[in-house]
Amino acid sequence: MHKLSYHKFLTVSITSLLVFACARNPVTGKREINLMSTEQEIAIGQESHPSVIATMGLYDDKKLQAFMNEKGKAMAKVSHRPDLPYQFFIVDSPIVNAFAVPGGYVYFTRGILAHFNNEAEFAGVLGHEIGHITAKHAARSQKSQLLSSIALIGGAVLAPQVVGQNIEALQQGLGLLSLKYSRDHESESDNLGVEYSSKIGYDAREMGDFFGTLKRLSEKSGQAIPQFMSTHPDPGNRFTRVHQLAKDYQAKNPASYQVNRDQYMRLIDGIMYGEDPRQGFVENGYFYHPELRFQFPVPTSWQSQNSPSQFQMAAKDGKSAMILTLAKGSSLDEAAQNLVKELSLNVLENGKTTINGNPAYVLISRQQQQQQQGQQQQQQDPRTALQIGTWLIQYNNAIYALHGLATNADFNASFGTFKQVAENFRSLSDPDKLNRKAERVFVKTSPRDGSFREVVTALGLPANRVEEAGILNGLQADDRVTRGTLVKVISR
Repeated sequence: MHKLSYHKFLTVSITSLLVFACARNPVTGKREINLMSTEQEIAIGQESHPSVIATMGLYDDKKLQAFMNEKGKAMAKVSHRPDLPYQFFIVDSPIVNAFAVPGGYVYFTRGILAHFNNEAEFAGVLGHEIGHITAKHAARSQKSQLLSSIALIGGAVLAPQVVGQNIEALQQGLGLLSLKYSRDHESESDNLGVEYSSKIGYDAREMGDFFGTLKRLSEKSGQAIPQFMSTHPDPGNRFTRVHQLAKDYQAKNPASYQVNRDQYMRLIDGIMYGEDPRQGFVENGYFYHPELRFQFPVPTSWQSQNSPSQFQMAAKDGKSAMILTLAKGSSLDEAAQNLVKELSLNVLENGKTTINGNPAYVLISRQQQQQQQGQQQQQQDPRTALQIGTWLIQYNNAIYALHGLATNADFNASFGTFKQVAENFRSLSDPDKLNRKAERVFVKTSPRDGSFREVVTALGLPANRVEEAGILNGLQADDRVTRGTLVKVISR
């Protein structure tokens, strides 16, 4: 087809599509371009859910799950789209996060549940996530990014830490989810969070208070707490704005709005806190996995993130990263072939070796640029092309893939670090690491009047964890606590 006639055809086709795809948004009431039907939204949710669960796992707490189902269904009934088949899940991650997928799928991490201090905070964030679904934010994001063919399917209060475009490229190759929305979408969902939580009887001012907790978490960097993505408004600004929204709503709709602090505190008593040692943990510069019985070093000052399906770590400058996953295949050769095919790799070097007595296969490769249907092949800049060093290691009836990645320009400087990590993959036999128990949040009754610091110290919390516990409780160290008040402490 001639180039000029093709462009004319494309313009006519897109114009026709936009004319027929206009629909009224259920939240705003405005007519807008809609490139995703309700059936398509539901299909996306159904297709995405298994990947979410495989990546993060479900957290088994029947009381908490029943509570989330009850409040979610009540809120769905008062939402702008009550007929969607909503489903609610608690995922097994310590990260403070909540996100939604089109079609009615809503996920809270156990990490965010541990940081709520009353039912009203929970309800506000739940309304925020349902708001992403009712306002069709995924469909509107698809519309705005039609020509770049970027599918955005989630909206998080917080999202896993992003360490540069290098790791994003491999994440796309590994099929992970991109959980981004615009600032306007986030603000609109804050409005809906206030509205929906208020309609089921909760004081939405508490939702604003939770943004104060998020701000403190974002300022406490360098731990297992993710940074805010650039698409999210500043949590301090959201604190002020949500408080005003709640005040305005309550002035127009006078009622007795509930907080229910003690009820929620008792509900989360005993919830797991931080990393689940059974899934692996980082300590003193090493990643240990007790159940799978292996260990390997984590480079100094690198940040890490763990999940049931993979372990990621990256330099703070974002120029290099490593990811550990299970490889597909019953042999090293089969695993290598599957990897090259699935990640569209152009292999530069490869060879077999042994790592601490374990058979291994090493590949140096580049990820080939993906060509969208109907697009001409573009030349990839060799300096920014993603280069990957992969060590496939056969250990205890499984094959692990340890990827080191950087741009072509930075790969040689990073390769020594990648190699040092991979070549120190070895068996784990230390009883202290193998038998490590998870930390949990326990709800205790304050034995005395005093400052928060004095109360939790009297309850046995070490002095170096008072600030951490203060964030968990939404309190400052010098805040006054009265005798009999329920407080959260961290212990094994």
